Amino acid sequence: MTETKETENKIAQLQVLEQNIQNVLAQKQSFQSNLIELDNALNEVTVAKSKLYKIVGNIMVVSDKESITNELSSKKEIINLRIKSVEKQENQLKEKAASLQGEVLSGLNSKGAK
Repeated sequence: MTETKETENKIAQLQVLEQNIQNVLAQKQSFQSNLIELDNALNEVTVAKSKLYKIVGNIMVVSDKESITNELSSKKEIINLRIKSVEKQENQLKEKAASLQGEVLSGLNSKGAK
């Protein structure tokens, strides 16, 4: 009876871990989407021949190419760091889930052998 409760608790923990993995994957996808947008913006800035504008609050202001490029590059670095952090978190959660899944399966297999 105690083994059953322990196995049920592990299964519940495994479900929570899977949910956390899904949340982390959603975050990662969002960051990757932002990264693509930043790359596209950087490409547009490098080929731009006319005035460049950036949005500040509710208005657009003229800005120089260098400052916009620096700003976008800085944002890109931050997003890359966030992606690496999220990937590290994802890997840790997956390792925990795999370990817990192994425990659950061995617990179920030992019950089946009895």
